[in-house]
Order: sequence, then structure tokens, then C-alpha cells
Amino acid sequence: MNGQSIIDKLWSSHRVMKCTDAADLLYIDRIFLHERTGSIALQSLGRAGFSVRCPSRVFATMDHIVDTQPGRTDATRVPNGTEFIQATRESARAAGITLFDIGDKDQGIAHVVSPELGIALPGLTLVCPDSHTGTLGGLGALAWGIGSTDAGHALATQTLVVKRPQQMRVRFNGSLRPGVTAKDLILRLIAQYGAGGGKNMAIEFSGNAITQLPVEGRLTLCNMAVEFGAWTGVIAPDDKTIEYVHGKRFAPQGAAWDSAVVAWRALPSDETAVFDAQLEVDISELGPQVTWGTSPQHVTGVGGRVPSASANTNASNRDSIERALQYMQLEPGQPLASLAVDAAFIGSCTNARLSDLREAAAILDGRKVAPGVRALCVPGSSAVKRAAEAEGLDAIFRAAGFEWRESGCSLCFYAGGEGFEPGARVISSTNRNFEGRQGPATRTHLASPATVAASAVLGRIGGAEELQ
Repeated sequence: MNGQSIIDKLWSSHRVMKCTDAADLLYIDRIFLHERTGSIALQSLGRAGFSVRCPSRVFATMDHIVDTQPGRTDATRVPNGTEFIQATRESARAAGITLFDIGDKDQGIAHVVSPELGIALPGLTLVCPDSHTGTLGGLGALAWGIGSTDAGHALATQTLVVKRPQQMRVRFNGSLRPGVTAKDLILRLIAQYGAGGGKNMAIEFSGNAITQLPVEGRLTLCNMAVEFGAWTGVIAPDDKTIEYVHGKRFAPQGAAWDSAVVAWRALPSDETAVFDAQLEVDISELGPQVTWGTSPQHVTGVGGRVPSASANTNASNRDSIERALQYMQLEPGQPLASLAVDAAFIGSCTNARLSDLREAAAILDGRKVAPGVRALCVPGSSAVKRAAEAEGLDAIFRAAGFEWRESGCSLCFYAGGEGFEPGARVISSTNRNFEGRQGPATRTHLASPATVAASAVLGRIGGAEELQ
């Protein structure tokens, strides 16, 4: 008989009943909301005459719309943003759920707060009206993004009808070279197999390189599974995971902890588990990566060159490359290192954890941002911000010429509020480089925090090794 994958185990342990041949009713352990969609879900629930079934299992934060300038209030430049913030606050309080409000010591980006507080844990199911909820698969949770309608159903019933996805295993073979991060791994995967390579699948990431990654790196990797087209990404928990979640506020304690650890150690896929697809990525020679175009699959090494559309045999890919070249104002064969940057951004649910800030600060220490470059660092949570300040990282960022902000999504995406200058070329630690993602006509290049920091100092796209 075939063994079970970690995804099989997570799925079967939460199956309430079979609904159709293709879908099951799953129990949802934890629900996370934010102010951009949370108020919609909570208010629609009330209008339908329902209440939150398990308030102790529901959490909300202010992250997407909230301003990140020091001394912030409910005011925000996002159109109608203040109303969303206040509506979420009122609805959350009325429902009796845990709210991490503006000024709360635990406020932050949903996918950063969840793991640091133990809201997300190995073996749990967790949903949030946000496409990057799969981040939490880095702990061995089954987590995925949903819409506001499904959020309302989950709030009322603590269950969801979910179509069972196909499964893929992606193996990263080889050892990480110095300076290579989880961000470089996921960019390499997307470049190699395309932004649709995940085919709406549930993906288990495995291999020697994954074992090497710290837990926060695993969260980064799973964060961008959706950029690979995946439904979610999962990494089996191990000793690193168990050490990471131990003592978290919402993690089990005492005898319950001991039982949980036993269950978590049984989650890794059986050797005889069968997957619908398997991919291999050799990272033994991989260096820091950066995107050149308008899709996460438009990737090359930091020292690489802009590709030519004519070299691609796929017509739709040629059209995509030609459009990206035009939007990004690039020429085939142009070295990425020749591109001056107008701005550098370190933040987002992808790369704004404490380890990310340490990585960037190590590059910036004793150096200055190049003249004319606007540089910002936005910690992923208030807890990350406090910890960074306790270590003196904020002083390093400020001395280098970076703005030091309050936590939130900030300039990761443009929603009519704060954005970079039209046409600005931005080196960014975020997850999406679509047209206009960080402001009207902005041109975003995705990279790791270290590469963002190095590029800010160089004044152009470049790697940390150039600063040695």
C-alpha cells in the first residue's frame, strides 16, 4: 500500500465528512482576519443573522491599510481606509475575537504575527482572506487563502468545503552557498518551471537545502508558493520547528505540549507516499537572484543580463517578455548591474522578520545608502520592531539612510495610498513585481533583504559580494 504524504495526513485529520468525490468538509482550527477584508466578512455574517462560532479561535490585525509612519493613528491615505480600520475594530470587539489593534504590542502583518505568537502551529488548519496565507505551511500547517464569503462560512461554522488538490513534491538538492537565502530558492524554482508550475497544487518542499533553512526562511519559501501557482506550500516539521514554536503564547503547554510533539513528529511524509508530480531543483551553484521583469518567473542571477524575447520558443512567453521589457524600460542583453535604483524597500510578509532585518543590517553596518536612493525598512510586526531596536538594528538602518517605520504591509502593494514615485525603479524584498504593484508605473525588482541592502548602497542592482 502507498504511504501518506504530510498533506494527506493533515487533510485526513481535519476531514469532517466527504461532500463529493472531489471535495471534503474540513475543520478549520484557526481563522485570521485583517482590516482590508475582515470587516466585510464579520459584517456580512451579522447581516445574515449568524455569529462567530468559536471566538477564541479567531484573530484579527491591522496590517494592510494601516499607515506605517511613526506616530500613526487611524488616518491613512488609502481611500476609505479609515472606515475599514474602524469597522474592523468595532466588528472584532462585538464578535469577541482577539484583535491586534493599532498600538497593540502584538500588531503586525497577519502572516508574521501568526507564527511568532503560536497561532499557527504544526498540524493545524488555518485560513485567512489573503493569498499569502500559505506562508504558515513553513511550520507544517495546512494554511491557505480564502475569499470574504468563505471567511464568513468559516466564522459561522468553523468548517469549509474544500476541493482536494493534487499534490506535488519539490526537492531542492544541494547545499546552500554563503549569501544564498530562501528568497533565492523560491525565485529559482519559479524561474525554472514558470509562474504556473505549481498548477493549483498543494506542494511539499523537501530536500537537503530545506533542512538547512531556519524556520523563518521556510516561512519565506512557502510565502511565495502562490507565486508558483500553488494552492499552498508545506514543509514537514522537525526539531527546528519544534524549538521555534515552544513557549509561544498560543502553543500548547504541559502535557498537551508533549502530546502535540508526538503528533508533530508523525507528520512527515512516509517514504512510500505518492505525489501527482515531482520536481527537482539543483541549487548547488545557485547565487543571489533578482527579477528583471513583471512576473516572479522573470528571474536571473544578480550578475546576469536581461534576456531576449526572440530566444524563447513559446509565443505567449515571447509576448510576455516583450511587454515586460517595454514596461521595465530594458533592452535584451543589458546587465542587471547597470540598472540604477531609485528606491529600496525591505518589508512585507515575505521578508520582514527579525532574521531578515539582521541580514540586511549586516550589509548596511558602517555604510551609507547611495545619493538619490529612497530607502525604507518596515518591520513585519511590532514584536519584530521592538526586538530589532533592542539589538540596535534600527540605529544601523537609520545611520545608513533608511527610514525606520512602524509595522504593516506598507509599500508592498499600492491601493491608492502611499506608493513610490511614478516610474521609480525599486529593489524590493516583497513577493510581487506586477505592473504598478508598488505605485503607478513603478518598476519593481524582487530580491532578498541582503541584495536589497547591497543595491541601496551601490545605487544600482548588485550583490553583497561587491561590497567586500
